[in-house]
Amino acid sequence: MMKLKAAFVALTIAAVVPALAPIPAQAEVSEVTIPKGAGGFGFLPLQVMEKYKLVEKYAKEAGLDLKVQFLNLGGPSTVNDALISGSAHLAPAGPPAFLTTWAKTQGSMKIKGVAAMTSMPMYLNTRSADIKSLDDVKGDDKIAVTAVKVSIPAIIMQMYARQKYGPDETTRFDKFTVSLTHPDGVAAMLSGHHEVNLHYTSPPFFLRELRDPKIHTIQTSDDVMGGSTTFTMLYTTSKFHDENPKTYKALLDALTEAIKIINSDKRGAAKLFLEMSGAKGWTEDEIFENLSRPDIHFTTSPQNVMKYANFMADVGTLKVRPASWKDLFFPEIHSVDGN
Repeated sequence: MMKLKAAFVALTIAAVVPALAPIPAQAEVSEVTIPKGAGGFGFLPLQVMEKYKLVEKYAKEAGLDLKVQFLNLGGPSTVNDALISGSAHLAPAGPPAFLTTWAKTQGSMKIKGVAAMTSMPMYLNTRSADIKSLDDVKGDDKIAVTAVKVSIPAIIMQMYARQKYGPDETTRFDKFTVSLTHPDGVAAMLSGHHEVNLHYTSPPFFLRELRDPKIHTIQTSDDVMGGSTTFTMLYTTSKFHDENPKTYKALLDALTEAIKIINSDKRGAAKLFLEMSGAKGWTEDEIFENLSRPDIHFTTSPQNVMKYANFMADVGTLKVRPASWKDLFFPEIHSVDGN
């Protein structure tokens, strides 16, 4: 009688609590959305990934049927908003914009870096003959940057001001900055009539401006940073990283291959850049020459990111100070030589 009763109880539990059965693994995302960034060489790896469908390639190898959509979105603030709102799964931008978002989301989304994409300087050009250095900027002068306060040029000028004029003058040049995309900044500089008379821009845009003999360079970001520095990087949320391990690996593998493709065939990369960006007024030889410059590097290794982080923490724009660059990036990239 007791055996029959026990059997009855067991059958009842199995019928009422089906959750005791094995639970199937949660499926990964079926679609990934990636902004293309602000344009220029800094985002060429993304163009290569899109052109050759590299993410789809590695996803397929992992057994995933993944759709990848690249969005025409650029600028630090725009891509950060897209990532935080869920409109994009990843964000491409420079270290300052990333660091700001990293610090703000440590108690929530825990955004971290996937990998660096490029290291290259930015160039501060001016069409004003009387401006020989950043120190000469005054009055009605306007400096175009991709985003005030959080873009690479904005932080670089704060670093310069702090080094030269002291902590109280860190934001000395902020009041001269205005937000413009790189192409719009070039157009403003070349027009000769726009209020913008300085532009802190990236390759190849700075060379377009220097074709005009009235325009000259007064500073580079490498001058202030003391060497090669990460220009663009890719980052995402911890939720996306943790819940989509195969998709995440496919993305990192695709980025790694894209960089190898660029480094092994600069001529082919120049052709692809012209095709994918729709850039007008450039020849393939000019783009090839620019891509081959010794100060332009395509690499997943973070460089001088901690210099940005420590400065931003010192001035209070970064509320959390990382102990090392590895605090800022997901573990999959920790094996590279970063700083």
